[in-house]
Amino acid sequence: MAPPATPVTLRTARPLEGLRRESSGPPGPADGLVTEHLRLLGADGDGRSGGRFALSGWRSGPEAVTARTTWGDGVVDEATVQAATGVMAVHGRRDGAPRGLAVDYAATATGVLTVQALLAGLLAQTRGGRLPGAHVSAERAGLLAVSQYVAAAGAEEGEAAELAPGGPPFRAADGTLFELETLDPGGWAAFWRALGAPEEAIRRGWRPFQFRYATACAPFPRVLHESVRAFSWERVREAAGGAGVDVCPLSSLARRATENDGAPPWELVPHQASYAGTTAPVDVPPAGTTAPVDAPLAGLTVLEAGRRIQAPLTAHLLGLLGAEVVRIEPPGGDPLRGMPPTCSGVSARWLALNRGKKAVEVDIKSAADRERLCELAAGADVFLHNWAPGKAAQLGLDHEHLAVANPALVYACTSGWAGRLPGAPMGTDFMVQARTGVGEAARPADEPPAPSLMTLLDVLGGLLGAEAVLAGLLLRERTGCGVRVDSSLLGASDVLTAPARARAGRGLDPRRPAGFRRPLPTADGWIALPDQAAIRRDLRALSTAQALEDLRGRGLAAVPVVTDLSDLLTTGSISRDAHGAPAVPDPWSFA
Repeated sequence: MAPPATPVTLRTARPLEGLRRESSGPPGPADGLVTEHLRLLGADGDGRSGGRFALSGWRSGPEAVTARTTWGDGVVDEATVQAATGVMAVHGRRDGAPRGLAVDYAATATGVLTVQALLAGLLAQTRGGRLPGAHVSAERAGLLAVSQYVAAAGAEEGEAAELAPGGPPFRAADGTLFELETLDPGGWAAFWRALGAPEEAIRRGWRPFQFRYATACAPFPRVLHESVRAFSWERVREAAGGAGVDVCPLSSLARRATENDGAPPWELVPHQASYAGTTAPVDVPPAGTTAPVDAPLAGLTVLEAGRRIQAPLTAHLLGLLGAEVVRIEPPGGDPLRGMPPTCSGVSARWLALNRGKKAVEVDIKSAADRERLCELAAGADVFLHNWAPGKAAQLGLDHEHLAVANPALVYACTSGWAGRLPGAPMGTDFMVQARTGVGEAARPADEPPAPSLMTLLDVLGGLLGAEAVLAGLLLRERTGCGVRVDSSLLGASDVLTAPARARAGRGLDPRRPAGFRRPLPTADGWIALPDQAAIRRDLRALSTAQALEDLRGRGLAAVPVVTDLSDLLTTGSISRDAHGAPAVPDPWSFA
C-alpha cells in the first residue's frame, strides 16, 4: 500500500457560500431548522420565513432549486403526525400504551430531508440535469422514522423477541437513573452477578435487552430492576467496570446546554493530496450520466462499510436519490440479513435499510482484502463507514490512506460522538440519549426522564449523515478536492434537543408541561389532538369513531392513533418490495 497522503485543510468548508436562500409561503414543519442548516452551509438569506425554500446562484444553472414542506394528508402538526404514522405506538411500547414524543421528531426529520432535497437539486444542476421542485411532508418523514418497525409488522413470521412493556433506565439506591450498554452476553452476566441478581433472571433478561434496538421494548424480569435498587451508584459503577460494560447516568438538558460547543451537526474538511511537497487540486471525475428526474445521484458510487442503522440508513437515502450503493460485508455476508422476522428468508428490518444495494464480501482483517477494498474505493465517489473510533486508522483505511488512490473521494464517517465529548460512554443510541438529556426532552414534566427505546438518534443520525455527504459532494465540486465528512449521534441529539436546550439556557423549564402530547383513550382505542388543542372530557365511554366525530364537529383536528403498525399496510402509501417486505414511500417527491 502506498504511503498516506498528507491532509491540507483549505480555507472554507461551506459549499453554499455565495448562494442566496429565500423563504416564502405559509409556515411549514421545520422552517427554522432548514434556514439554520442552509446558513451553516454558507447560504445567505433574505430574512423571511415560510415553508417554501429556494437556493439560487449556483454556478452551473441560473434557475433556483426549490423545495416545499407540509405536514401531510389529514394531519396538521407534530402530534397528529406522530399519531398517524406509528411514532406514538413505537415510542409507547416501553410503557404499554401509545405515548407522544415531547420533542418535535417528525418535524426535525422533515427539516433535514428538505435540506437534502435542496442539495440534491444543486448536484443535479452540476451534472447537466434539472431536478423539479421537491416536496417533503412530515407524514412521510414519520413513516421513514418507523420504517424498520413497519417492515417487521408486515413480515411473514412473528417477532423473535416479545413485544411487551418494560425496559431501562435503571435506578440505583440513591435515586440515580442510568442506562446500561454492552454487546457482550458475558459482560451482561458478570455485571448482574456482581449485584447478586438471580441466574435465571440474568439468562432471561439478555434476549429482550439485546433485541431492544429492534423492538423498542425490553420486558426483562423485574427482579433485575429490584437487584440494582439495592446498591449505590458508586457500587453500580464498580460492578460495571469489573464486568467491562458501560453505564451512564441520565444527564440533564441544562448540563448539555452549558457544555454545548455550538458546533454544527457535521464537519466538512476539504482535503487535497500532497506528495513530495507539492499540492494541486485534483480533477473531480465526471459522472457517467446526466442526472435524471428523481435520481440526481445517478452515476455516482457509494461504498458503504456500515452495520446496524446509522450508516446503512445514510447509504439507503443516497441510493434512493440514484447512487449505486455497494455494501462491504464480512465473509459469509452481514449476519443481520437473517435477523427475524423475515420475508422470503431475508430480514424485513434489514431490507428496510438495505434493499437495492449490491454487496461485496471483504475480510478487513486480511491485508490482501484491505488492498482490494482500497481498489474499490479508488473507483468510488463516496466511502462511508461507522467503525469504532480509531479502527479505520488502525486498518490503514482512513481518509489519508484512501486518498492516495482517489484524491477526489468523499470520505464519510458516521459515529457516536465524533470525538467532541471527552470521557463519553459507548457511542450507541441509548447511551447518547442518556448522556445528552434526550431522556428529559422526550418526556413531559410529569414523567420520569427516560431515553426512548425507539432508535431516535440512529435514524436522525442517518439522515444527518446523508445531508453531510450531499454537502461534501457539493464541496468537492467547488474545490476540486476530496472531502472528509464527519457526522454523529451527538450531532443528532443536539439538533433534536435544540429548542429544549434554548429554554434551559434562558433559565426556563426545558421540559414540556405535564400531559403534553399524551393521547386520549377511547372505548376501543386512542385519539390524538393537535398540540394547541385541549379538552376536559373523558372519552372512554365513546368509540374512537364516535369521539372523532364529536371532536371534529367542534372544529378540532383530532386523529386516531395507530396502535398496530400492520394497520399502516392497508393505507395505500406502503408498498411491498421484491422479497414481499413492506417498503415506506420515498421521503421526497419531485414534480
